[in-house]
Amino acid sequence: MLSEPRLLLASASPRRRELLAQIGVPTTRLVCQVDEQVEPGEVPSVYVERVTRDKVCAGVAAAPSGAVVLAADTAVVLNQQILGKPRDRAHALAMLAALSGREHQVLTAVAVACEERVEVQLVVTQVRFRIITPAESEAYWASGEPADKAGAYGIQGLGAIFVEHINGSYSAVVGLPLAETAALLDRFGISCWQPA
Repeated sequence: MLSEPRLLLASASPRRRELLAQIGVPTTRLVCQVDEQVEPGEVPSVYVERVTRDKVCAGVAAAPSGAVVLAADTAVVLNQQILGKPRDRAHALAMLAALSGREHQVLTAVAVACEERVEVQLVVTQVRFRIITPAESEAYWASGEPADKAGAYGIQGLGAIFVEHINGSYSAVVGLPLAETAALLDRFGISCWQPA
């Protein structure tokens, strides 16, 4: 019997690898770099899809012939402005203050590719934060969690206490929309729930 094709993950994110493991899809990490700068006038949805497509295409270029590659990108968006990873403490505190008591969007695009075939799907989730006090923001920054997170928070970690309401895909906010990812992988012959 032929073994299941192994998925190559064009992402350094440990969270994406954990999410794929959660649905029984083993991965091998593929290192590739792409330019993630926002282009002038580029709207967030176009940006996230473009960067994801660039990542998966870079992955295919670095992968063995016939390999299936997955890539994803996530952006936290408030008033059509992308809130990236914080540059420093002041930037993180400013982002948390801006998100406090308001609703924002989390855009995650996932792409699966093999050779010339590339499929990309964008998932948009609405997230509402409760009011965050300045003392909470300071304590949260001191925890170290916000430093490498888009929007300066992790919904799967300590930042979960700020989330009042979510409308959409929880796993997409973490970094990979699992229902959509499973459907994409199935179209490329990779099944979920593979035996360990």
